[in-house]
Amino acid sequence: MKKVAFVFTHGPHGTSSGREGLDALLATSALTEDIGVFFLADGVFQLLANQQPDKILARNYIATYGVLSLYDIDQCFACATSLKARGLADERHWVLDAEVLAENELRIKLSEYDVVMTF
Repeated sequence: MKKVAFVFTHGPHGTSSGREGLDALLATSALTEDIGVFFLADGVFQLLANQQPDKILARNYIATYGVLSLYDIDQCFACATSLKARGLADERHWVLDAEVLAENELRIKLSEYDVVMTF
């Protein structure tokens, strides 16, 4: 089986990219167990709990990240540089457990995957 990485680079609201990526992630989990989830750039905002998308009339899909462990998806990584640049370096109240990696470590980890899908 191929190892598949899902890379989230966009914020959770304003575009459908994050929601579509999460849907694709869940669908792919039925086909392979070798899945990694990466949060880079504005994608780190996907990790934040207690979002209020209803205030902008958006769908709250962020809570769905919390069930990834039920799908045996436990390889989740966040970019330390992206977190720091957005003032989130000390934030740890996330919707899922993600290992924080330096940029070079993240690149090495990402290179281990056969397929990379970016959302």
